[in-house]
Amino acid sequence: MRIASYARGKSTGLALLSGTEWLDLSAAASDLPSDLSVLLQDPQWRDVVQSAGAKAPKMDLASVTLLPPFRTSQKILCVGLNYVDHIAESPYEQPGYPTFFPRFSSSLIGHEQPMIKPRISDQLDYEGEMVAVIGSAAKHVSVENALDHVAGYTIFNEGSIRDYQFKAPQWTVGKNFDGTGACGPWFVTADELRPGAKGLRISTRLNGKVEQDANTDDMIFDVAALVSIASEAITLLPGDMLVTGTPAGVGFGKKPPKYMVAGDVCEVEIENIGVLRNTVALER
Repeated sequence: MRIASYARGKSTGLALLSGTEWLDLSAAASDLPSDLSVLLQDPQWRDVVQSAGAKAPKMDLASVTLLPPFRTSQKILCVGLNYVDHIAESPYEQPGYPTFFPRFSSSLIGHEQPMIKPRISDQLDYEGEMVAVIGSAAKHVSVENALDHVAGYTIFNEGSIRDYQFKAPQWTVGKNFDGTGACGPWFVTADELRPGAKGLRISTRLNGKVEQDANTDDMIFDVAALVSIASEAITLLPGDMLVTGTPAGVGFGKKPPKYMVAGDVCEVEIENIGVLRNTVALER
């Protein structure tokens, strides 16, 4: 299944892709939550979606605004330094344990929504990443069983304000400026992809030029490992997002560095998931 969250005027809803057509789930089930973070808390969410889809009318997805599919996740757990080639362009050594750090929902934007370059920095950078979304509570799960707790996947462009990221040993501030965390365009359930979303090409284009080009097989810690390791310390809950890291080619790794400016169009594409597109705008 592919499910999108949308806004139409003051109302919000969910849409389901059926073949080549999108169906308006919320028109068929008005009590359906429009935030997939909420929907996934229902253990029967797949049945709920299929039931609504059976009677949902067709809709034109281009006529609505796409929202971040997951807007109120209890946890957005990001992973740094998870591709060997990216580590080579960074000032860090390869970690023996995942470099986890938090994202906050206040930073999120959706597909085709503006990514905000802040007033106080000229170092807005792109990071194309795949997101694994938790579907059932996970605590002390083994690597072998970890994927049973993954509901599906989406795309993230983890806009990073580099000078603020490196002001301190931890990166939280530089990774959480308002309007810098693009997520979407939709959610793809795990059964549509290979286990662990392995073998998928991931690329980032800036103004049409490919800047990042890798494969999810290149991750140091794959999805199953990340879920298992994180669950040793943290109970992962339905709707939580694991943002799995970015490959080489980010702006700060180039010589000279290449940061985004107003008017730039950044696209992150992951094979069999989709394309997440955002245009950079100045903070007002």
